[in-house]
Amino acid sequence: MKTLKKLILIFVLFFVYSYIVSIDNIPENIIIFKGEDINIATLWGINIKSNTTLIETASNINTGEFDKAGQETLTVSLFDKINLKTIDVSVLEDIEVIPNGEIVGIKLYTSGVLVVGTSSIEGIDGQIYKPFEGTGILEGDSIIEVNGNIINNTQELVNSINKSNGQEIEVKFVRNGEEKTCKITPVKNKQEEYKIGLWVRDSAGGVGTVTFYNEESKSFAALGHAITDIDTGEIINTSSGEIDDVNIVSIVKGEKEEPGKVQGTIINGSAIGNIYKNCGFGIYGTVENLNNLNINYNRRVKVASRQEIELGKATFLSGIDGQVKEYELEIEKIYLNNNEDNKSMLIKITDEELLEKTGGIIQGMSGSPIIQNGKFIGAITHVFVKEPQVGYAVFGDMMLNELE
Repeated sequence: MKTLKKLILIFVLFFVYSYIVSIDNIPENIIIFKGEDINIATLWGINIKSNTTLIETASNINTGEFDKAGQETLTVSLFDKINLKTIDVSVLEDIEVIPNGEIVGIKLYTSGVLVVGTSSIEGIDGQIYKPFEGTGILEGDSIIEVNGNIINNTQELVNSINKSNGQEIEVKFVRNGEEKTCKITPVKNKQEEYKIGLWVRDSAGGVGTVTFYNEESKSFAALGHAITDIDTGEIINTSSGEIDDVNIVSIVKGEKEEPGKVQGTIINGSAIGNIYKNCGFGIYGTVENLNNLNINYNRRVKVASRQEIELGKATFLSGIDGQVKEYELEIEKIYLNNNEDNKSMLIKITDEELLEKTGGIIQGMSGSPIIQNGKFIGAITHVFVKEPQVGYAVFGDMMLNELE
């Protein structure tokens, strides 16, 4: 009898565990193309229903086809009685893009000024002060106003602090999209300047690769990852930015534990376009000067859904030589259900010519578009520091989803 009870308990626990795992494995975000099938494996009793009309059937859609582009929310329930979770679905138009591969200069200007550090101040009286203490301001916050006046850059902040003549000022700052305010009393130092003990910056720059150009919207995507502040590690909240043509000065070859990089200088008067978004899946903007971006219209291709991507050989475009060329790589792993970050595929550079020049993936190659079976499938995003020929790439559908 005891043995039977144990067996029943084990069966019940296994049954419950199986359902927990099945529910947990259902993704919370899905990106697909219009007309593409959705097929989510579930156990008996777990139902998925559509809340809108993007899908042909409004009943149970564990299997179904989306026939309209847009945003869809699906509800996962147990026996149509208990709601378990929701699935956000982005249904994309099946459009064409032109993979690019050109290396460009990137400039980003922050919204307000970004706090990147703090320091003590020696006052004119010889005492040490920390005006920022107790205010709540932290590294990674953006200062946007002082005494009701908008702060656009570092010099405006400096001017506002000096105008205070040591009187308390009200500072408005942003953290994770939430506005906060505090009061700070600036301290006069021995140079007779007023300081609040915060290090700030209002711009960031570097080089990276344009992934693709879309003719219909005259938009571009680049990098495949966000531009983050070197000091705080936070994604820079940009107010504006631009990409420019560059002269490639040199290539520092990557070695184990020493990532390589492309070194270049921005060409004056060579602006290509404006940046409107900096996010975890790249930077995005509009091309204003087509003549400054080398577009090969013969490369126009469809964007592959992630289900079409195969393990094995693929090629990518890179302009590390100042001229865009095609190189070879291998796709070693595909993370089909990853919609959370830009590590969608594990890749390995196999092209002997490129390995001789760069040692593998180097800084500046992020955004290099990957082509397989005549379709754009994604872009290079990361390098393994201990193994520079190996890295990650982001799915093309995720980049396309960010395009406005």
